[in-house]
Amino acid sequence: MELRDSTLFDLVKKYNVPGPRYTSYPTALQFTDTFSRKMLVRNLQKRTVSSDPLSLYIHIPFCFSLCWYCGCTKIITKDQDRGDIYLAYLEKEMQLVRETIHPQTPLKQIHFGGGTPTFLSPEQLRKLGDLINTNFNVHTDVEFSVEIDPRRVDEEHIIALKEIGCNRASLGVQDTNEEVQKAIHRIQPFHQTRKITELLRKHRIRNINFDLIYGLPNQTPETFRQTIEDVTGLDPDRFAIYSYAHIPSIMPAQKLLNEEEFPTTEEKLGMLLYAIEKLPQLGYDYIGMDHFAKKSDELSRALREGTLQRNFQGYSTHAELEMIALGMSGISQGSGLYYQNEKDLNEYYRMLDEEKLPVKKVLAPSEEDKIRRKIIMQIMCNAEIHYDQFFEETGIDFKERFSLELDRLKELEADGLLILMKNGFRLTSRGRLFLRNVAMVFDGYIERKRHQTAYSKTV
Repeated sequence: MELRDSTLFDLVKKYNVPGPRYTSYPTALQFTDTFSRKMLVRNLQKRTVSSDPLSLYIHIPFCFSLCWYCGCTKIITKDQDRGDIYLAYLEKEMQLVRETIHPQTPLKQIHFGGGTPTFLSPEQLRKLGDLINTNFNVHTDVEFSVEIDPRRVDEEHIIALKEIGCNRASLGVQDTNEEVQKAIHRIQPFHQTRKITELLRKHRIRNINFDLIYGLPNQTPETFRQTIEDVTGLDPDRFAIYSYAHIPSIMPAQKLLNEEEFPTTEEKLGMLLYAIEKLPQLGYDYIGMDHFAKKSDELSRALREGTLQRNFQGYSTHAELEMIALGMSGISQGSGLYYQNEKDLNEYYRMLDEEKLPVKKVLAPSEEDKIRRKIIMQIMCNAEIHYDQFFEETGIDFKERFSLELDRLKELEADGLLILMKNGFRLTSRGRLFLRNVAMVFDGYIERKRHQTAYSKTV
């Protein structure tokens, strides 16, 4: 179906409402700081009897300067000595976590996020690599990715990353236009992005992702097309092209942006449509929502084979792994428990000084949560539901259990977003623009009042 038609903008106006990105279900909004630490420890100790592989996420919160659009948990500082202190506390946390996992458990996935992981010096990065190898059993075929700010990295950083096992890199680009960069307080001449991309490949870190954002101040359809032309010229393996989420009530730095400079809803939608139409012409599959990957990439293969999954890091080929998150604000994700570390750095340090896991909030998904999570993740990853398959996997008659939700889907079907069939439903090409809206139909929490201000718009 042709994506661009006369009714599409009307649909955007109708469905462009606040909604989760569904990197988890239930979302972090349902976490509570009222919990029993004995329950937490008892739950984590279950990992000691199984050597199932794990995923490790490490949050590095520091940034040298403030990007006004950013919604990440971060600390702005130019003092790199703070990295040494942070690493000392990461070591304490690793030692506590190590006691809750089987000694033979392999790490099959590692990711450094931020903040800015390359805030750390090459020496500090090597130290972090040593800590991981000392405290965990790293699989020989680990997927090891690092988020990189091209403005704050040099060849020595890349050499250090390669030495500690990094084999994937995600570069923050956002936009290549100078006027847009000025508006968001992130000046990044394109030659910096090109240089770091070349250095990564020189040192055999060849799996490269670029992060872009559409909907930024001073962006126009023309400047966005130029950004796409610039970055595709560097031939990355993946793109994550995020919709800018303007929620200054939650992200105070966004108040520094000039709202009069934002593109219109129609212009913003046009940017997304351009990416969806252009990138497949250049050999990239549209994975879903905001991700694109070369046909040879693992994400594309997972999409074709029906094994694509989603976790707090977005679309993934390893989302089935329990994820342990270290560092302030990190969110860990297991089948029986989600838990988030303390967001305040001093409190994070204090709890580790007391030899406590620095957990601030938890959520133990109910059986109903797990069923709805299965549905929502199927929608987000495969854009379809098969009733017979659902019954085989859960013993639940989908049409009977979710009759009210299926009635609500009839309106979306009338708008051309999906097709209801005898044995399931699937989204149309137009409907894939509204993945979050379809998933929200099965969200048991979405009607609660606080959801209306906590999330970004869905399109």
